[in-house]
Amino acid sequence: MAEASISIDEEHFTCSICLQLLGDPVTTPCGHSFCMVCINDFWDGESVYSCPQCRETFTPRPMLRRNNILAEVVKTLQESRSQDSLSGCVDFSPSEAQDVECDSCVGEKKKAVKSCLTCLASYCDTHLQPHYESAAFRKHKLVSAFRNLQEKTCGQHDKLLEVFCRTDKKVICSLCLLDKHKGHNTVSIQEEWMEKKKQFEDLERKYQNRLEKRETILLELKELMESFKSSAQAAVEDSERIFTELILSVEKKRSEATELIRAHEKAELDNAMGFVEQLEQEIAELNRKRTDLQQLSVTKDYIQLVQRSQILCADLEEANDALNIALNQQPAFENFKTSVLQLKKQLETFFTEEWKKISENVNNQIISEPEAETREDFLKYARELTLDPNTVNCNLLLLECNTKVICENERHFYHEHPERFAYWHQVLCKQSVSLRSYWEAEVGGANGVSIAVTSKAIRRKGSEVESRFGHNSESCRLVCYPMKYSFWHNDKQIEIPGPTYKRIGVYLDEKAGTLSFYGVSSEMALIHKAAVKFTQPLYAGFGIGSGSYAKICIYSTSGATGKTSKKK
Repeated sequence: MAEASISIDEEHFTCSICLQLLGDPVTTPCGHSFCMVCINDFWDGESVYSCPQCRETFTPRPMLRRNNILAEVVKTLQESRSQDSLSGCVDFSPSEAQDVECDSCVGEKKKAVKSCLTCLASYCDTHLQPHYESAAFRKHKLVSAFRNLQEKTCGQHDKLLEVFCRTDKKVICSLCLLDKHKGHNTVSIQEEWMEKKKQFEDLERKYQNRLEKRETILLELKELMESFKSSAQAAVEDSERIFTELILSVEKKRSEATELIRAHEKAELDNAMGFVEQLEQEIAELNRKRTDLQQLSVTKDYIQLVQRSQILCADLEEANDALNIALNQQPAFENFKTSVLQLKKQLETFFTEEWKKISENVNNQIISEPEAETREDFLKYARELTLDPNTVNCNLLLLECNTKVICENERHFYHEHPERFAYWHQVLCKQSVSLRSYWEAEVGGANGVSIAVTSKAIRRKGSEVESRFGHNSESCRLVCYPMKYSFWHNDKQIEIPGPTYKRIGVYLDEKAGTLSFYGVSSEMALIHKAAVKFTQPLYAGFGIGSGSYAKICIYSTSGATGKTSKKK
């Protein structure tokens, strides 16, 4: 007898308690059906037994038995849903069937042409005929043959994996749904597949966007690299040309110095040669006259002796015995050599100082470091600081291993030191801050606390503004008041409204020429950012008002065990 085809609506076979297909269905006296476990759990502990759906009451508690006919209908519905679900989300493309063997062939296996999701087997044309000819196979679901059919079945129940359990994140069969996964968040495999497909589409769009961004950045980076190479080559060529010109200029001055020496040498030697010739003539004449005198002294001719002696004496008296010449016994060209050596030292000093500036200008970056945003970003540049007792004003007191300074209007004894601030209530840190540096300080007090950055060249004596943070070109400071801030640099003030923070973070970026102050809380709040440029090493400092204090929150201490750091 042919089987009747009945259209089944899942809603009529859903338990109104668990909202799933009925498992071991039972029917109450009022005619409504529920899962056996669900209705028993619902009635356990109750004194009045009622239908969860129509609220009809029963006395005594009804004896419930499995509704076998309804169970068979639900089983058929589950199998139909599993087949539709699996066939809808598995790719049964013809390529899958290339090497699939028939499960019914004995001996030589023929190529399978179809797979049955009900039999969980694949068949060749010959063994597939019963599915077409027999009414018993009419409801079986046939699809293009595909491999690994057993991998798509439950190992425990030999049922198709038709349901996805979102609670346990695994694919299960319909019997698993009624057993270990009862009450879990479950959906059909097709619904989960559609959801995953949407997620994959979203992921694909995101990957595409990332891909396009990276391809764009890659293209820009390669173009920038080529431009950077061209700029570097042009800079090298300009540098070679300029230094060649400089070397030629030095060579020219060297030649001029040689010519100057040789010209002076010639002039002086020519001048001296005139004196040499004059002296040689005078010496020759004197030698001749002395010879004559010696000859007369031994002659016997008294008349000739008297006559010649008068002539010789007259010549000697008439001759000027004074030599108008002053000989310089100092080594020649010593002053010149000293001047050249001094020029050499001046040029070396000049080149050293100027070369630092030139080197600082070779700071172009193809990929620059990202701007710090979070506290974790800033802490990468943290500087560990301690206060310097040699600089602290006598009205300030250092505490907690020189990490805290307070002003209590009391004078304290410190040894005399040239670096101590004599008038203003100020103190410097021992360690310098440079390049990229970050530090934090906790501040408090009604009369304000100044957080400063200064060079060591700032004056230490006197009450003039030159020795106060922020009132000269060598320093700047942020003054923290209970309700506001003010920023000082080069004796100019900028008023900054609140809100105020107990902990202040300071970030110095020398390359960028910026000094930034942040309020430190759950997020970094920018208080003020200033463009600054200093030519000397910088140091952190504090100015403390009466009754106020400042405490370094990132600091270092030295002890017997070595250096430690603390970051709160």
